[in-house]
Amino acid sequence: MEALRKIKVYPKIGLIILAFIAFISLGMPDGLLGVAWPSIRTSFSIPLDAIGMLLTASVAGYLTSSFLSGPLISRWGVGSVLAASCAMTGLGLIGYTLVPVWWMMVVLGILAGLGAGAIDAGLNTYVAAHFGEGLMQWLHASYGIGVTLGPIIMTIALTTLNSWQVGYRVVGGFQVAVAACFVLTLAMWNQNDTSVADDKPKRLTDYKTPMGETLLQPRVWLSVLLFFLYVGAEVSLGTWTYSLLTESRGVDPAIAGLFAGSYWATFTLGRVAAGLYAKRVGVNLLVRGSLIGALLGAVLLVWNPSEWTNLLAVALIGFAIAPIFPAMMSGTSERVDAHFAANTIGLQMAAAGLGSAIIPSFLGILARQISLEVIPIGMVVAFGSLFGLYLLADTSKLKA
Repeated sequence: MEALRKIKVYPKIGLIILAFIAFISLGMPDGLLGVAWPSIRTSFSIPLDAIGMLLTASVAGYLTSSFLSGPLISRWGVGSVLAASCAMTGLGLIGYTLVPVWWMMVVLGILAGLGAGAIDAGLNTYVAAHFGEGLMQWLHASYGIGVTLGPIIMTIALTTLNSWQVGYRVVGGFQVAVAACFVLTLAMWNQNDTSVADDKPKRLTDYKTPMGETLLQPRVWLSVLLFFLYVGAEVSLGTWTYSLLTESRGVDPAIAGLFAGSYWATFTLGRVAAGLYAKRVGVNLLVRGSLIGALLGAVLLVWNPSEWTNLLAVALIGFAIAPIFPAMMSGTSERVDAHFAANTIGLQMAAAGLGSAIIPSFLGILARQISLEVIPIGMVVAFGSLFGLYLLADTSKLKA
């Protein structure tokens, strides 16, 4: 009761807590699919690489709602958009468990993606405008909590009830509950929307650079490619680790679920830790060191001298890559110049969404044609390429 009283007295505390909970809920579905996929494809009698259809549908919805989030928030307010988005995601996830055929699940993936994209864009926009960079780091760490809980929830559902549907219903129900919380706090969100002063101008958006001019900059495309590769690699390992361990390396499903969960657990710890030392280390050193750590972990995963080495490799990669996305995002203006940064950030988000669908799907096709052992090899190639491209981006920045 004391906590509720404080939230009413200090409404921003309540909104911050709700934003964190919403980002936890945003991460949960991303952690479900990798563990659930072997059971899902058995239920629908579909091939290994059919996951690309669901990922593509989800990303299509995500990109659409992310692109439209600005006008929607301007018209309806951030609270209303977040409430509707959480409800859409929750209904989409619950719908997965009710449909009788695979194509219906793919269609529902669009609905779930629409909700997730608006949640992501809406919360990032709100926190950036109202609370600054410090709180943004913790917001992304809370996403890591959600994506860590996802595999745990699904593993429990599979090992105790032998049902992937239960895992999705639990997470879908949580999303609907969060939507209800947004509805109940609409007045608080709207009050903060109208009370925001213009004393904190967005410096990067002060430049009204035409998109056409931005697209002519090679440095912009190099920066966009970094996000395409990074997010593709991040999602690929999270999606395919469980299948790799259970179907190719003979790891017990319960232990494999633990290993898959360790990826997102150390990912979350890495985000939290980065918030403490990132400013002192600097963006460039942080990204380079993180990529070296990820590359070492990927090599260890390829080597695979013992079953428990998989745990070490996956955990190391998760911890190493955690700071890369926010660090590269904050360094955008340094790579491409402030005049092009605002447009480039939008392009980077779109590239991240595309990478999260295309690269895991491509690796799934290779895994079906060759072996699931192409997954760790793909990670070595991805992180090695990222390191080289980041050095190239840094060099081109100096020459500009």
